Amino acid sequence: MRSLFIEKKRIGILGGTFDPPHLGHLIIANEVLHALDLDQIAFMPNQEPPHKTRTSGTTESDRIRMLELAIKGNPFFMIERIELARQGKSYSLDTMIKLKEANPEVEYYFIIGADMVEYLPKWHGIDQLVQLVQFIGVNRPNYLLDSPYPVRYIDVPQMDISSTMIREKRKKSISIKYLLPDNVIQYIEENGLYES
Repeated sequence: MRSLFIEKKRIGILGGTFDPPHLGHLIIANEVLHALDLDQIAFMPNQEPPHKTRTSGTTESDRIRMLELAIKGNPFFMIERIELARQGKSYSLDTMIKLKEANPEVEYYFIIGADMVEYLPKWHGIDQLVQLVQFIGVNRPNYLLDSPYPVRYIDVPQMDISSTMIREKRKKSISIKYLLPDNVIQYIEENGLYES
């Protein structure tokens, strides 16, 4: 007899500017995927994050192409473009309401770094958002994993790599090798991204 119980698909959401995507992003995604035995990780580039302004000079298509290259060959990684379809600031609450409406059969796990765990009380609509997703906090150097909100913590290897640091190195013509996948570096160099 067939079971009437239908198991929900479990997807981790890793949001960010991914400007550029680097090995830190990929390691976090892989560690959470396996620690929670998720079906997929969706990398979700945002249009305009509420807490910072993008001034790198890259286009939306540059960021998508770099992400495609970064996750190439990993069948468990995908790109979720929902926030790029909207203009203005990207609020996670609005995004998750739309995703849940479109995919009611999916259970979402929202992955955030320790810097964002500390910032959670200031998130737009946080009380409603915690009803829609399970927050997954990952450690980052110099931040505490402490929040009044329900956050499940996953220990990941400490890598103090940031997109900002990579952009700064490019401006100063310092090597970025081993900080991001070679095919992403090649794209950055071929397109003259982040140069001064």
